[in-house]
Amino acid sequence: MNSADLRIAFAGTPDFAAGHLEHLIQQNHNVVGVFSQPNRQSGRGQATRPTPVKLVAETHQIPVYQPESLDEFAKEALRDLSPDVLVVVAFGMLLSEEVLTTPRLGCINVHASLLPRWRGAAPIERAILAGDSETGVSIMQMDKGLDTGAVLLKKSTPISDDDDAGTVTNRLLQQGCEGLSDVLADLTVFQDKAVPQDDTLATYAAKLSKEEAKIDWVQSALTIQRQVQALYPRSPAWCEYRDERIRIIRARAIPYTHDCAPGTITKISKSFLQVACGSELLEASVIQLPGKKAAGISDVLNGHPDLFSVGSLL
Repeated sequence: MNSADLRIAFAGTPDFAAGHLEHLIQQNHNVVGVFSQPNRQSGRGQATRPTPVKLVAETHQIPVYQPESLDEFAKEALRDLSPDVLVVVAFGMLLSEEVLTTPRLGCINVHASLLPRWRGAAPIERAILAGDSETGVSIMQMDKGLDTGAVLLKKSTPISDDDDAGTVTNRLLQQGCEGLSDVLADLTVFQDKAVPQDDTLATYAAKLSKEEAKIDWVQSALTIQRQVQALYPRSPAWCEYRDERIRIIRARAIPYTHDCAPGTITKISKSFLQVACGSELLEASVIQLPGKKAAGISDVLNGHPDLFSVGSLL
């Protein structure tokens, strides 16, 4: 069967998933129905907003289902659609065995890590926090476990000191779309050659907590640099200064021995703010003041020349 003839159902929720859905549509795949989580309240006004995947589906007049439970998902809409395959990207719900076996060719998942490393909810951020030198996408045949299915295809990308979660996500979105097209073009062949995961190598990418965004200057500069990289743009790392919250958007660790208390501002220049950490120094080049947009240190100092001083504590 030609990939254009496959009846594809799609399940996903955030922007990363919406990008994959848009790709399938633009490549003229036969997407017969879309599943996404129920609309949630978000933003300062806590307005109820449609998910990014729902917005894409509605733009292309594709039926959208937002099940509250897996029973509803399995027994009604999915069966009625009679898909050949269900493509899942960051859906946010574990699928029951009934769901997994409903499509003729089962369910395949695009996961943003090099499985079995970083199974779970926050694989991109966990890879950066851990200092991994590379990450990637894995397309797998789904089973009852959490990201435990046999892998159909992997694509990798390096993680550099210039990356953050946003730049890595953008590359993985492109790789995921390319890989998904490759797999769907010859799905049964990829399924026949699927490689089981080695569970002994598995690591778990736990969902990020709000507390993880607060900077602890006792940590090493490299640890804090990775924290800054991993949490931008979703929930930027922050510290307190004069009873206000300052977000650190871009920073780098500097290997330099010092005897200052952690959190001490040791140098102020036109391009960075230097802060002592538990070991080494951190140079913050882009920050965000309360109620303001992110800006380079030079722009911040132009508007607030007396805000920071050497010897002050963050």
